[in-house]
Amino acid sequence: MSLSSIFGLFLKGMAMGAANVIPGVSGGTVALITGIYERLINAIKSADVKALKLVLARQFSDFWEYVDGTFLSAVLAGVAISIVSLAKVLEFLLHSHERLTMAFFFGLILASVYFVGKTVTRWTPGVLAMLALGTLIAVAIALLAPATENASFFYVFLCGIVAICSMILPGLSGSFVLILMGNYALILGAIGRAEMSILLPLILGCGFGLIVFSHLLSWVFKHYHNQTLALMTGFIVGSLAIIWPWKHTLTETLVREGKAPKEVVTGYDWFVPALSEPANGIALVLAIAGALSIWAMEKFSNSDSSVA
Repeated sequence: MSLSSIFGLFLKGMAMGAANVIPGVSGGTVALITGIYERLINAIKSADVKALKLVLARQFSDFWEYVDGTFLSAVLAGVAISIVSLAKVLEFLLHSHERLTMAFFFGLILASVYFVGKTVTRWTPGVLAMLALGTLIAVAIALLAPATENASFFYVFLCGIVAICSMILPGLSGSFVLILMGNYALILGAIGRAEMSILLPLILGCGFGLIVFSHLLSWVFKHYHNQTLALMTGFIVGSLAIIWPWKHTLTETLVREGKAPKEVVTGYDWFVPALSEPANGIALVLAIAGALSIWAMEKFSNSDSSVA
């Protein structure tokens, strides 16, 4: 693999990492659009008993080839560096300019519907039914009321399992799942502070969930390719409700004995923007920029594949 190809994979990993930090956006969507999704799932799936035996036998070159090590390390390095470096920036943007930030990602995800949907080779009634099912599931998730924060080891471990599974599913945001589980702010802050009491169970949960879930996804893709892609396209369509920029966050003040009152998100109130307002015009421009960024990413992926 050439150095330019490795760097291209690293950039795709960075795009995945950035997407995973934003509530409502999935790194799996970026992987699917950039053409590395199935290879990524198969590479992760190869971390199995055979891989362990190769390591124990010190057959490191065979192990590296078996797990597609160069590809996997380039992508995962991009994901990790992106998450660590962008966590603080995105935390600030979401706090200070939430509507504008979400407008950019709304455009990005809206354009993703087309680019992911066109990978389906044949639209049959069954495939269309999976598209509808995926949309309904994602919308139902968007309407769930978030839980309260919980920093216990087992619960953070469970958050890691659930979040990593949703992160690698296009259209289902790991960050939004963490919001629903009540631990998004807790984990985002722990990343910025390198707080290992939170990060350790999270990493363990992510590793466990990633290996187990990748085997299931690989099997489903192999046997029900179009149906799986249609379901994932539906997930992306439904996720648009989550990242719609024009919504009011509904909160309640949770009073706890012996602790300070805490604001808890209970839902959202969506509304249609008035385009006469300058701020909404800027948001619309950012949404278009988000859509164009997906188009550029897709073009880059195709040119990169042709060179390779």
